Amino acid sequence: MAPLKILLDSRNTPGIAAVKIWIREGSRADPYGQKGVHQLLGSILTRGCGPYSNLEVADIIEGCGASMRCDTYEDGFLLSLKCSAEDQSTLLPIIGWMITAPHLEPNQINLERELCLQILNRQKESPFCQAFNSWRKLVYDKTPYGHDPLGRQDDVRKITRTNLVNLSKEFIRREKVLVVSGSFSETILQEIQELEPFARLTSIETGKESLSKTKLDFRAKPSKQSVILQNQETSQVVIMLGQKTISHSHPDDIALRLLACHLGVGMSSLLFKRLREDNALAYDVGVYHPIREYKSPFVIHASTSKEKALLSLKLLLKSWEEILKEPLSDQEIALARAKFKGNLAHNSQTISQRAERKAQLIGFNMSESHDAESLEEIKYISSQALVESARRHLQNPLLSLCGPEMTIKELAGYWNDHYESFRSV
Repeated sequence: MAPLKILLDSRNTPGIAAVKIWIREGSRADPYGQKGVHQLLGSILTRGCGPYSNLEVADIIEGCGASMRCDTYEDGFLLSLKCSAEDQSTLLPIIGWMITAPHLEPNQINLERELCLQILNRQKESPFCQAFNSWRKLVYDKTPYGHDPLGRQDDVRKITRTNLVNLSKEFIRREKVLVVSGSFSETILQEIQELEPFARLTSIETGKESLSKTKLDFRAKPSKQSVILQNQETSQVVIMLGQKTISHSHPDDIALRLLACHLGVGMSSLLFKRLREDNALAYDVGVYHPIREYKSPFVIHASTSKEKALLSLKLLLKSWEEILKEPLSDQEIALARAKFKGNLAHNSQTISQRAERKAQLIGFNMSESHDAESLEEIKYISSQALVESARRHLQNPLLSLCGPEMTIKELAGYWNDHYESFRSV
């Protein structure tokens, strides 16, 4: 397979275009002892490449009134460019050189390393981050999604320029999707293909198997723990309950997303009404169910006071148990469908959002029309089908607690007393 696919998405915009390049494999492919190497590489791609120094890159982008950045996710890199149509010929070569010839200057590496370490330090002060990182370790330990894309502090400190150079050489061979959305010239496809850095990419062939097929392994031994505690002496308690589930391309993914809408989207959601409106228990409550190419997390969470923590946990457990046992009413499933449809519309309002979504879908080897197909499919998903999907994929949740030691020990005791009966639903 050629390592570069190009998709043009013409939109009636006032001379503005968004360019997104999705590059397969992100932090999930961090080698042992180098957790954070993909993030560090992504953060310095804009700091000098090809014939341009880091200052020249900044001057050209700012001079065009454009924006350019690189974000690192678990499943891949996302290079983003937004500019006027007349500046595309000036800026597209830069984004190509970022892939094929990054400078990786030592002073820029050290600067980005320090910024990364600062963010990781700040996460230690957040009960929410602490609870989630503990939950991720409990559920994904020793699997590709087992660490934050930012990496681990000890590893980030040890990553060398040689590590980054080696990764950048591998980088060029990975599968990539380039999407241009908005206004562009009729000859833009030919122009891209003829640009020197992109010509390099189209002349390279990837191996028969993608990196994901050869490296990823989610078959970690089941955790002997069902709960993990993180002591933090504050008045706040964070409760997270969930498990790893299925990929975005799985047939049941839409059912789980409808359940996520029912549980946690908007003030009419079950968790918001039950914990905030009816009982005034939590100041933050919701569902975390991001899009992943492989085993996506499905987590319900609440932040509450230590005095209300036990009741909050009981109601979270009750809510989880209900979706395993009780079909949604006609009104509830209609509302979930409306929220699902609204989320898709909200996330495709701008050309940047459209380009990013299309790049992601194609990067996952899915149809670029997946969202339109999903809107048709949800019309025919019944409440009973949602229960059956929940029973297939949500039967083994694990619990993470962060807060004062005595409080979270009490919550853990309640959880341990009810865990087996909860799993037998």
